[in-house]
Amino acid sequence: MLTRSALFLACATLAACGQQSPPAAPAAPAVAPPAVAPPAAAATFTRKAAPDGAMAYIIEPVDGATVTSPVHVVFGLKGIGVAPAGTDRPDAGHHHLLIDAGLPADLSLPIPSDDTHKHFGGGQTETALTLAPGKHTLQLLLGDHLHVPFEPPIASSVVTIEVQ
Repeated sequence: MLTRSALFLACATLAACGQQSPPAAPAAPAVAPPAVAPPAAAATFTRKAAPDGAMAYIIEPVDGATVTSPVHVVFGLKGIGVAPAGTDRPDAGHHHLLIDAGLPADLSLPIPSDDTHKHFGGGQTETALTLAPGKHTLQLLLGDHLHVPFEPPIASSVVTIEVQ
């Protein structure tokens, strides 16, 4: 008898849970809801002044070279030093290699990090790139400790290569 009573009570409880009346419509607020706040402003970065005469260049490969993959790329700088990302010095930055890409549209923002924008935040001055056969462009862009280009930008000339 106790088992039947427990079974009946469990069934009655489940049936009651399944027959809930729909919730009542919310009452109209007495006051107008607060206006939605505008989105937060994008972070702003102050671009560091480039030292007079500072320049970046690609030592190797030379423009117009026909190469095989992996491509050995050697970076050069004049009038400014190399320091790892995060090292805040007015006279140094670190390399970013743009592969088949132009300079970023907004130079006031950190340089993107993706397949066409390679970061060398450890202060590296050369790399080996695996590139598919065909024509490719390479360009260096120096970034400060936060990956933001200098003002004016310290960028190399574009080097076009053919990978066999």
